[in-house]
Amino acid sequence: MNTFKRLVQYSKPYWWRFVISMAASFGVGGTDAALAYLVEPLMRKIFTEKNMMIFMMLPAAIMILYVFRGICRFLQDYFIRTAGQLAIQDIRNEIYARTMGLALRFFQRNPTGVLMSRIMNDVGSMQDGVANVVTGLLRDGVTAIGLLGVIFYRDWRLAIISFLVIPVTAVPAQKIGRRIKNLSKQSLGRMGDITSILQETFSGIKVIKAFGLSEREVTKFRATNRDYYHYIRKTYKYDALNAPSMEIIMAIGIAAVMWFGGKAVLKSHMTPEEFFSFVVAMGMLYSPIKRLLNSYSAVQRAIGAAERVFEVIDERPEITDPAQPVPFDRASGNVELRNVSFRYGDDYVLKNVSLTARRGEVVALVGPSGAGKTTVVSLIPRFYDVTDGAVLFDGIDVRQLRLDDLMRQIALVDQETTLFNDSIADNIRYGKTDASDAEVEAAARAAYAHEFIMEMPEGYATNIGDRGVRLSGGQRQRLCIARAILKNAPILLLDEATSALDTESEHMVQKALNNLMKNRTTFVIAHRLSTILHADRIVVLERGEIVESGTNDELLARGGLYRKLYDMQFGAAETPA
Repeated sequence: MNTFKRLVQYSKPYWWRFVISMAASFGVGGTDAALAYLVEPLMRKIFTEKNMMIFMMLPAAIMILYVFRGICRFLQDYFIRTAGQLAIQDIRNEIYARTMGLALRFFQRNPTGVLMSRIMNDVGSMQDGVANVVTGLLRDGVTAIGLLGVIFYRDWRLAIISFLVIPVTAVPAQKIGRRIKNLSKQSLGRMGDITSILQETFSGIKVIKAFGLSEREVTKFRATNRDYYHYIRKTYKYDALNAPSMEIIMAIGIAAVMWFGGKAVLKSHMTPEEFFSFVVAMGMLYSPIKRLLNSYSAVQRAIGAAERVFEVIDERPEITDPAQPVPFDRASGNVELRNVSFRYGDDYVLKNVSLTARRGEVVALVGPSGAGKTTVVSLIPRFYDVTDGAVLFDGIDVRQLRLDDLMRQIALVDQETTLFNDSIADNIRYGKTDASDAEVEAAARAAYAHEFIMEMPEGYATNIGDRGVRLSGGQRQRLCIARAILKNAPILLLDEATSALDTESEHMVQKALNNLMKNRTTFVIAHRLSTILHADRIVVLERGEIVESGTNDELLARGGLYRKLYDMQFGAAETPA
């Protein structure tokens, strides 16, 4: 019930739509009750009293009544469904907004496909449930109340007999509904697995084809799809059991009414017209009650989906703004890691790391894979919070700054070259959303991207496709650099920005990076040592600890780990092919 109440809360802003729908529901319910009530006097007037005037007017009256009912039905369905859609839209907006506010650790725990499934499939299941329950409560509830009034007016004894079976139908409906809710949650989980496979295979299709593993992926997809069918089949089974079980119970009530009512007519305690009117009303009554009970299954599916959606909405962000943030406009560029330790789980990735970068300095981070280089760069913008110690900008702990203020100080260029399915101009403008066309072009020129952009079919208006698929690696990287140049942040983070490029592309990108690094405090992660030989300071990490620090010449002279890495790279380069 708590989940259901919470679900209904989202409908409150659209109360006026519910009011219109409710008023129309009274029209629908009132029409059904009036039809059932008028059966007896009409039959008496036409067949007993032979009133031909009423007989002649009856077709027109029926047409008018059903036109009125149709208008009411349209208003009720339209306004209740639009209200439900708007409520679901709010839920989908909220889950997306909440997800965007969560830390990177959350996205590491939850695959992209699963999150996509919760936002699309789970919320869609909630929409079906909301539409069913609200429509049922309004239309079928009002209709049932009106018809109950008719049958109690006609004969309260027969009404009690027919009414006794209604509570009994709730027993199987409740048990079946509970089972459907659990199966719905499990089937939605399997649908999340299917979405995850689709996302992975479509984004990695080049690798799959290159290794000839298409058939393996198809087999995996079929197995997951079969697993989903296993759960959805059970849901269908219980759904299919719902209606017959209720109809069998209702048949008992109908049989009892026919028995006792028939005896009453034979003993002249009741006229045939009254009995027929009662039977018509009772038959009409069972239909909305059956729909109400059927909607219970839809509600249970919606609650199962809602519980999964609310799990994401209720996820507490690990990285939040401080209660009393320190006002911060623009950093001068002094960055310090003071006795920083960090762990993802039980194992420490960084141990007591202390590092200072002064304004305008270029600090390079090198070391073997898994040494903690990317973790250092991830702690500076608070993608994660340190386990111990502190990261400081101009002497202020970054945890004391608003996240928006913090992010304005940082520009990031990493090896993933994240671009969006949009125009070139808008991808560059991601660094400054209100930038003019002239500013965008200036940033592109500084990133050595203007020339190839102008060769594109529509220049800066060219759509680059999903993840920039229409561009080469070097072109994508230069657009990312242009985006960072446009942001004009005082602190720059470069995470292996040239690691995946060929020599020619690397040369162009390195020229663009040199423009980007001017007058900025820069942290560089580079596997290619040739790109950081002139760094102001090279910090060597191993197993989460700083083992060496100095300039290229100083570190080579010491003959430590850096010298070993240097000899491995440059020695291999000088070996004849």
